[in-house]
Amino acid sequence: MKTTTTRAFQCVGMLAVGALLLTGCGSSDEGAAGQAGPGTFEGRGPITYVAGKDTTGSVQPMLDRWNKLHPKEKVTFIQLPTDADAQRQQMIQNAETKSDAYTVLSLDVVWTSEFAAHQWIDKLPEQRFPLDKMLKPVVETAKYRDGLYAVPASSDGGMLYYRTDLLRKAGISQPPATWAELKADCAKVKKLPEAKGMSCYAGQFQKYEGLTVNFAEAVNSAGGVVTDANGKPDVDTAAAKKGLDFLVGSVKDGTIPKEGITYLEEDGRQAFQSGKLLFLRNWPYVYSLAGKSDIKGKYAVAPLPGLDGPGSSSLGGHNLALSSFAKNKATALDFMKFFSSEENTATFLKDASLAPPYASLYDDKALVEQYPYLPVLKESILRAVPRPRVVQYGDVTSAVQREAYAALTGSKSSAEALKDLQAALQKSTGQ
Repeated sequence: MKTTTTRAFQCVGMLAVGALLLTGCGSSDEGAAGQAGPGTFEGRGPITYVAGKDTTGSVQPMLDRWNKLHPKEKVTFIQLPTDADAQRQQMIQNAETKSDAYTVLSLDVVWTSEFAAHQWIDKLPEQRFPLDKMLKPVVETAKYRDGLYAVPASSDGGMLYYRTDLLRKAGISQPPATWAELKADCAKVKKLPEAKGMSCYAGQFQKYEGLTVNFAEAVNSAGGVVTDANGKPDVDTAAAKKGLDFLVGSVKDGTIPKEGITYLEEDGRQAFQSGKLLFLRNWPYVYSLAGKSDIKGKYAVAPLPGLDGPGSSSLGGHNLALSSFAKNKATALDFMKFFSSEENTATFLKDASLAPPYASLYDDKALVEQYPYLPVLKESILRAVPRPRVVQYGDVTSAVQREAYAALTGSKSSAEALKDLQAALQKSTGQ
């Protein structure tokens, strides 16, 4: 849903533990209630669903539907903080104690490799889920070393929200496709009496996972990469500097308001809805909520702008994973299939603007008419660049947040921050 948004899991090939893992890779869909070993899917009874705080109010009604149909296998919703880093830490703490308190985990898509490599989540039977109907980039986020370790429940692509009424009044017919156009459009709009006191642009720039997302998008949208296809860091480059320079320069010249470096997803949404921002980078969930605010009918979405043309979003979303230490895994698999079904993800689209993993929903004429942002969202997802898919993701994102925030707050230049980030990422990844 969000990175808070945020949002980021194998039997063969794990060296010394390989033989042990192979013994746990069989599966059984039925079995007695109670604890099941890693890789087995036995036991029926109550389970828990663990996710970040539901700011949309759409999750509990879905769980109520399941619970009504399965009174002896009820799901209890455990809500974690909205901050993605705090969610990840609590899930890791639960796994490290081998607690069975958590059953089905809602993982940020970038956490798959880390959770799978540490054997905190089970490898799943691919044949149980309709993966062939889902967008390929979304399915790939649920895999680790060609094994399925999670099931896509929602995807996410960053989009540019903008005030259609104010752009139109300023004589601007199209949303900006480049960073330069964004700044020029903002300068025109701010001359309007209706735009008095408004700021230009915000994303998620507080020192948390959202900053990793926004930094990666800026780098990718300038033609750079954080890590290459093999996970090798490559941020000490001219292209990466152009991306970071856009963010740093925007803070300095006021394009991004001073308070913007404290924003998480919800802060930006509320600022946009209350008329404080002309442009906002955020996830699809904002669309339905903004439609219930004072700016209803006065906004639209476009692809994120970039250096020379449309930019690239970081690929977001959440996947369902099964804790290796959980009880009642047969129930858990059934629930995961239920929760991630095409019908139910369409409900989440309608109720919470959550990007569905199923390709067909983006091309449904009735849905597009009702949710006109779907073509932009599909383009965003298909053009999206995954954040580093590395086992050491926690170390990598911490380094990105530290160095990018140092540049944004002026304690380091862009060049210094990128040089230090390159060294930190090489240390973390061993490359």
